[in-house]
Amino acid sequence: MPRSAPAGRRITREDLQTAYSKVLGEGEETVKAAAPQGLAVIGAVGFAVITLAFLIGRRRGRSRSAVVEIRRL
Repeated sequence: MPRSAPAGRRITREDLQTAYSKVLGEGEETVKAAAPQGLAVIGAVGFAVITLAFLIGRRRGRSRSAVVEIRRL
């Protein structure tokens, strides 16, 4: 529910700027605090995906590789 201006006072540009900077400032602080933890999680997930792709490719390569036998005549 919107609040009315206190005691019949009009809302000025400065009031809006103060309110917006307060809200945005809180959000920026939260983002800055969570950034290092988020980067660590992203790095761990990326490493896991690359490792999994390597292992799947290695297994697939073993099953598809032909065994060649060389005989002397």
